[in-house]
Amino acid sequence: MSNLSPFVSRGLFDELFRDVNPGYYIKPLHGEGLPAQIKVDVKENPGEFIVQAEIPGAGKENIHVDIDGNVVSIRAQISQLDSENKDDKLLRSERYFGEVSRSFQLSADIDEEASKARYENGVLTLNLAKKLKKSGQRMTID
Repeated sequence: MSNLSPFVSRGLFDELFRDVNPGYYIKPLHGEGLPAQIKVDVKENPGEFIVQAEIPGAGKENIHVDIDGNVVSIRAQISQLDSENKDDKLLRSERYFGEVSRSFQLSADIDEEASKARYENGVLTLNLAKKLKKSGQRMTID
């Protein structure tokens, strides 16, 4: 059982350990590893929603976007392999594997046929066209 208080974070413990014994502390190249969820920015204009999602380390073939009415779900498999070499002697190798996902609801239904997706430099950009509402229909009077 640990003697650490529940209020002491893992990051604080790591910082203390690094200061006490710096020779045995190696910080990961990617910071804390996989994010808890995908970070997104959502903008709206009259005809579409523009979503930018940060998904570094994923290949575009491993990103899946599902649309159901006004609900958007993004899921990605991330696998990263980093290594530092000096004179062909492996000094450090770190691997991250896992799946991240995010779902959110928009204020209008999405027209999947007119929407577009692009993935570049770790950022997924979705141009999600709003479904046009039929207007001007006549009501029948019973």
